[in-house]
Amino acid sequence: MKAAVITRYGPPGVVEIREVGRPTPRDDEVLVHVRASTVSAADWRIRKADPFVVRFLAGLTRPTKIRIGGMELAGTVESVGTRVTRFAPGDEVFGGTLFRLGAHAEYVCVPEILLAMKPVNLPPEEAAAVFFGGITVWGFLAKAHIRPGDRVLVYGASGSVGVFAVQLAKHFGAHVTAVCSTANLALVKSLGADEVVDYTKEDFSEEGRVYDMVFDTVGRSGYWRSLRSLKRRGYYILVAGLGQKWFIANALGSLLGGIWASATGAAKVIGTPKRGETTERLLFLKELIEAGKLRTVIERRYSLDEIAEAHRHAEAGHKKGHVLIVLR
Repeated sequence: MKAAVITRYGPPGVVEIREVGRPTPRDDEVLVHVRASTVSAADWRIRKADPFVVRFLAGLTRPTKIRIGGMELAGTVESVGTRVTRFAPGDEVFGGTLFRLGAHAEYVCVPEILLAMKPVNLPPEEAAAVFFGGITVWGFLAKAHIRPGDRVLVYGASGSVGVFAVQLAKHFGAHVTAVCSTANLALVKSLGADEVVDYTKEDFSEEGRVYDMVFDTVGRSGYWRSLRSLKRRGYYILVAGLGQKWFIANALGSLLGGIWASATGAAKVIGTPKRGETTERLLFLKELIEAGKLRTVIERRYSLDEIAEAHRHAEAGHKKGHVLIVLR
């Protein structure tokens, strides 16, 4: 089968299309014929080994443990393991592989619990762009005990996680302020944001507004700026940093700041989502999509052969929603 293989750490060109062996599903796995996947921050960070700690996950000097990217997918069931009960060959499914990755290939083995039947009203390609953003946001909002009437600020509202943060916060009854650039204001408004802040023209922390929750999807809101905008004992959700420079400059400060905030009761800092049953979360997202209450945002589509260019675009850091890899 064809797969996009990360041959070494470096720029987008180190991802090469190669013929590799088709995997065989374990007893609790499903072999999926992949129709589409996405290029996410996890993919280009692993390819680039940025931050350096990625090497402890993928391989110290070169990628050995993770050689094929792709965390999200949609496709058709090819075969199933002996203990799989929810799927049969021919079923159209969507889901993900978590940090095993591997979906940038014609076939991938996925644990049964990480899959669900594709929403009936969503094209297979778009169904690939649900898993990571939807599951991640649901887990963070649940951990922060979101309630109707909460005032939530979403920083990075137009990205692959941000578009779900806006929509799911609105679904749970929050008043949502979305922070993004000028080019994306119309998009986040269409997703349901009650107010928008153009970060190229104003600083959200200087408006005097106070929020129950600051949901930073990209690691750029600024730790102390965010705390100034939170009510006492509000929630500061930090999904991810933007790479090695951010990691070195801010990891220690965020850790110490989080300890201080928790000790003084100033705020509750959340850096990991609530654990839970992935299948149930996928089914919840599926129901919302089929009810017309949740949608995906696709900015660009690339073929598997164009994956280096997809990496280049995703790494630039200004994509709207998702970048798809469509396999034929």
